Amino acid sequence: MSRVRRTLAATASLAVASMTLTACFAEPSAHNAIRDFLVGWQSGDYELAASRADGDPAVVRKALEATKLDLDAASYRFHIKSVVREGEATTATFSAEVDLGENNPLWEYESTLPLRLVDGAWKVRWSPSVLHPQLKDGQRFAVKPDPEPRQNVLDRNGGALQRSGRLYVVGVRPADLGDNTASFVKQLAEVTGFAEDRLLSRVRSAPPGDFVQLATFGTDRYQRVKAKLDAITPKVTVDLQEQPVEPASPREIVGRVGALTPETEVKLGGPQRAGDSVGINGLQKEYQDHLTGSTESQVITIDLKTGNEVAVLKKWDGRTNGPVHTTIDSRLQKAADDALLAAESGTIVAVDAANSQIRAVGSRGMGQVKDALGGKYPAGTAFSIVAADALLKAGVKPSQRLRCPTSRTVGGAPFVQASQQTGGVSATFQENFAKGCVTALASLARRVTPDKLQSSAKAFGIGVKWKLPLKSFSGSMPALDSDADEAKAIAGQNVQVSPLTMALVAGAVKSGTWRPPTLVTSPAAPDPGTGQVAETPPAPVPVDPKVRSALTKMMQAGVAGNPAAQGGKGRVYGVTADLPDDMAWFVGWQGNVAVAVLVKNSDAAAVAGRFFGALENSR
Repeated sequence: MSRVRRTLAATASLAVASMTLTACFAEPSAHNAIRDFLVGWQSGDYELAASRADGDPAVVRKALEATKLDLDAASYRFHIKSVVREGEATTATFSAEVDLGENNPLWEYESTLPLRLVDGAWKVRWSPSVLHPQLKDGQRFAVKPDPEPRQNVLDRNGGALQRSGRLYVVGVRPADLGDNTASFVKQLAEVTGFAEDRLLSRVRSAPPGDFVQLATFGTDRYQRVKAKLDAITPKVTVDLQEQPVEPASPREIVGRVGALTPETEVKLGGPQRAGDSVGINGLQKEYQDHLTGSTESQVITIDLKTGNEVAVLKKWDGRTNGPVHTTIDSRLQKAADDALLAAESGTIVAVDAANSQIRAVGSRGMGQVKDALGGKYPAGTAFSIVAADALLKAGVKPSQRLRCPTSRTVGGAPFVQASQQTGGVSATFQENFAKGCVTALASLARRVTPDKLQSSAKAFGIGVKWKLPLKSFSGSMPALDSDADEAKAIAGQNVQVSPLTMALVAGAVKSGTWRPPTLVTSPAAPDPGTGQVAETPPAPVPVDPKVRSALTKMMQAGVAGNPAAQGGKGRVYGVTADLPDDMAWFVGWQGNVAVAVLVKNSDAAAVAGRFFGALENSR
């Protein structure tokens, strides 16, 4: 919860606390003094609180105000535990809840308010121990953080998927500021954009001799503000840190890391402190808290004269951070990147056919998350792999003869075969499948019922809700209410898919089982409230063995004379499909690697061939 929200919550609870206090006592007693002191302290009405203490009002006001700054506290809340009166003295025991912000747990402790009668009025006996039993004269509170360094996003073999980059961490040692703290903070706030009061409380709450991180800059931004930072007096300290912030391929999947800014500090409202690195997108963003953990913190007391630590009042170990283990194979990723170098625009998704783990996501002129995982593209005749599952089960044989005319109408819907035309010559279902003949495939609409076609689509993951930490799209098929709808579906004209969807389809035919995709193996789920996470991942769905045997032969025929088959030494299986706007698919596999290639103004099969060839050459 953000500091702003916590403060509002504390304010809202004030009326309840006041009512509780009022209901606990009856006059004549110390009721009013206890109520006014604690409510004034809790709400920041230090004038009211000081009026109920027997000390110098100015001293009490200053102490209460300083305590909030020294703790960098977002809010206080108090609860009366007991009140005991003995003659002219009364002692109230109360519990305190102090919200230290920065996603730390509440600091909870118990203390007492000793009261005495002064000129007929009850007053709190003032001493620092009223604030905390262990706080003594000549001491103050301080908060001592100990952040853990950011962890890496790793490939399947444990290699880091990012390189070290430079971050410039600007800070100060409070003891070096002397009486110039307020002036220093004001100047730094103008340069960094961080709120002046937040910077001041960070400085005030830190042990005097510790380096306090106040702002972080990447190289470009640091160079832009360096002159202004150099002009600040007393001089700021700049700590140059090497952190794993530069993503390796696949860059958009891994995600960028940047410096915490005033804007991201407000949006995150989590354990980040100025000086921390923050995931901007990709896995770095989805697993921000896991990669950074939470800062170990201590509440301590400091000797005002020496600045030395006196005692530890409370310690939080923080949440342990750790790396994110992905399924990316860096060797396959390089092959995917290299295969797209000659393409104008395109993407390639490679999965392990045996388990549907994502091994590579290459892109050129397209987005790895937006297009490769989450894109919504027409399936075209690449969808004939799925349609063939339903058709073969319905009794259509690969050897059945079908005409592939230039044009055909089915249920009132026109279909045009723009290339690889066979005119009036009949070819087999397998041959028309291999050539992607739209008119021949559409003619089979009445050979299968809509529910069987939709059942096959679901079995191959179309429209299924799966579990991935990044935005993805499993595909969609509309209701099939007519022969025209069915014909369009068989030809893939009213079916939308992502490249990831089609890579999984190819993997299902190769392995004999459709499985949902996996990108991250550890931790089990991204940070709460982020990512596209289903409660229960969908179960694997086996492919009918007879259908799989027929589809394998049909997809072997689909690459005959195809540049995809020229890559590497292993046998290649697949289909190609042309789409509107000069886009094209290749969907298939070689060995245990299933791929889907989607390109614009390029040859999808040639990209697949280069990918398979690069795999062979990199062994």
